[in-house]
Amino acid sequence: MEKYFNKNFELRYFDMNKYGVASPTTILTLLEEAAAEHCYYIDNCLYSLESRNYGWVLTSGTIDMIRYPKYKECISIRTWISRYSLVKGYRENIILDNLGNIIGKAKGIWVFYDIEKRKPVPIPEDIKTKFGINLEISKEIDLDIVKIVNNGIPKQEFDIYKSDIDSNRHVNNIKYFDWLIESLPEEILDNYNLKIINAKFYSEANFGEKIQVYLKNCMEKNEYYITMKSNMNNKLLAAAHTIWEEKYINNKTVA
Repeated sequence: MEKYFNKNFELRYFDMNKYGVASPTTILTLLEEAAAEHCYYIDNCLYSLESRNYGWVLTSGTIDMIRYPKYKECISIRTWISRYSLVKGYRENIILDNLGNIIGKAKGIWVFYDIEKRKPVPIPEDIKTKFGINLEISKEIDLDIVKIVNNGIPKQEFDIYKSDIDSNRHVNNIKYFDWLIESLPEEILDNYNLKIINAKFYSEANFGEKIQVYLKNCMEKNEYYITMKSNMNNKLLAAAHTIWEEKYINNKTVA
């Protein structure tokens, strides 16, 4: 069996931001859809795993975008597993345009998880065999650069709704991405693209909690640090380091 998997996508209208290019949340969504399709391809559909009380949980990851695809553009995500530990799979990704040019790279560390017991468990050998292994690395994750922001008053606070809960019975990491973007100043989102994000997830968030978002602005270096905590016992949920670059429209800098 091939040691990588390709999934093709055509970018839709509701995948776009107001500039007509894919949003960062769209990119993460497509990466996770490619991973889900890879699971389906090896006869380990996520719903089949769920029926046996198993699932995959993202614990950390990185995305590095060269450019964001446009409306109706066709792209391909190539994904594969580069290595395993007892409970973790290291998933590599490259994003290609229809000419085969790389427009983005990503990596995620996924933990095999017992949903009922709420703890990691060893990855079954048959899943490892079916996925195979490809030692090529798409991108390294720099988790050392992810710092926890503790600056007193949260910038934003979000309620957790039932629709935010996924099949693993906690808040899906895509929702964290939404909250991250929503918390940033409009002038950043209008004038900059998210170039790189390194993120780490620490704890589960559940229905009924509130998400408190803390920011540290380092835009002299084109950086933002984001930390998310629960309003219950100040529990640390997630943290990210982001790097931004100026937007270019019609070959002109937007700034």
